[in-house]
Amino acid sequence: MTTILELGLADLAGTRFAASPLIETVNAVLLLGNPGRAPVNRPWLDWARAQLAQAPLRMPRLWPLLNNGLDVYPEFLAPAPARQRPSIEDELARLRATPGDAVRASLRRVFGDGPWPQCAPALAEDPPGGLRLIAAELGAFHQRLIAPYWERIRAVLDTDIAYRTGQLAGGGARALFADLHPRLTWSDGLLSIDDGHEQVIRARLGPDGIVLMPSVFNWPLVSPALATSSQTTLLYPARGVATVWQALSGQRPSQLTAAEEVIGVTRARLLDTLRSPATTSALARQYAVTPGAVSQHLGALYRARLLTRQRSGHTVLYQTSDLGLALLGVTDPT
Repeated sequence: MTTILELGLADLAGTRFAASPLIETVNAVLLLGNPGRAPVNRPWLDWARAQLAQAPLRMPRLWPLLNNGLDVYPEFLAPAPARQRPSIEDELARLRATPGDAVRASLRRVFGDGPWPQCAPALAEDPPGGLRLIAAELGAFHQRLIAPYWERIRAVLDTDIAYRTGQLAGGGARALFADLHPRLTWSDGLLSIDDGHEQVIRARLGPDGIVLMPSVFNWPLVSPALATSSQTTLLYPARGVATVWQALSGQRPSQLTAAEEVIGVTRARLLDTLRSPATTSALARQYAVTPGAVSQHLGALYRARLLTRQRSGHTVLYQTSDLGLALLGVTDPT
């Protein structure tokens, strides 16, 4: 099916980027129920399953709504973020505040006249009470299985957003959408998303354009949310997803020793760590040293063109450059 979104000037003016901890959490729950598309995220999936085997996490209301055997789930579980970097607490508050009519309409759109999950009728009867329980399950899942890696995930998402906004500034919407996903094309104000089927649908946008969101857990899909009570959202795979799970996979370049001989042990290990982007403060916490000590090493590596840096809001994200990757003997990961 090809989905066509028409973006007028007002839609383009309202289109923005965001990184959503709630939507990443929702997609992580979906991934647990559908592990077949998990090659890049396999290290996390294996780790999460081991964690749940030791201490199960009950999700009697959330799980049936998401892993329902259909291609869609109720959109109120993943509202468009209100700003670029919301906290999980802010997003869960938005979820709990979803109007009851919007909850019931979404349940009808998804499940129609077919069998409803056991939890759905009670949710339709009492949306505020049901949403509180669902938000609690999402919050517990995030705390257990997303929060330990959220700083690394967010750094990858922020780095992608910085890259995409540079494309938009340099070449406009044509340059931005040309590189977002292989199944996505832009022409004459129409954004087309092709999943290989012949059916074509023309979708109506929500208010204020599209919220473009890089995603780790939705990899490798591009996923528009078409029926929504908030802004239309479009998830696409973030660049460098595989780097998030380096610590879990235990992978270490065999040529790292050679890099250590050239630039020293500390800087070689920083270079390896920064295959996944990070801030100075995050690196200082990881290595249990002062930010000043890290800054000296980052400055030297940056001047040697072994690192790139990009500003994201009030922070600066460092990442290993192509030259740095060549020194480590690795190629740029997915």
